[in-house]
Amino acid sequence: MTDTGLPCLDLLEATPGILRGLMSELTDDDARWKPAPDRFSVAEVVAHLSHSEGHCYRMRLDRFLAETRPTFEPDDAQMYLDLYRDGDPEDAFDHFEEQRKTNIEYLRDLPSEAGGRVALHREAGEITLNQMLHEWALHDLGHIRQIAELVRARKYLQGAGPLGSSYQLKP
Repeated sequence: MTDTGLPCLDLLEATPGILRGLMSELTDDDARWKPAPDRFSVAEVVAHLSHSEGHCYRMRLDRFLAETRPTFEPDDAQMYLDLYRDGDPEDAFDHFEEQRKTNIEYLRDLPSEAGGRVALHREAGEITLNQMLHEWALHDLGHIRQIAELVRARKYLQGAGPLGSSYQLKP
């Protein structure tokens, strides 16, 4: 891998493998399990990641490079809950993984100067592509943590018996 000077690419590239490892022992029922009605399941988080990859991050990336100071609307996952509810988790993950691979290949070919491109985010104000890449990594890490906590609660807590009683899980 050649370092282009753009930040966060190694983490963004690693995310699908990390998630695949976390989800390796989940059944379809496990993936669809929700700890509470107002919380996301693993399947819904994966559907969100797949949707965000193309409809948020790639769209913004393309606009950063094609336009002078494009304007971005804030993204709200709650607006898309209906899209996330009934999808097939494996299909959503495969789509996410394919899109991420394409996006990383594209990003690795960009010159480091591309990171200084500027856009206007309606909530955050002026942002650079480098800043968006850092936010993308924050987004990934937040969902890695979320999925890990869901997997801990669904797959491993009960099986730990009394040894699990000291864990304060918040899936």
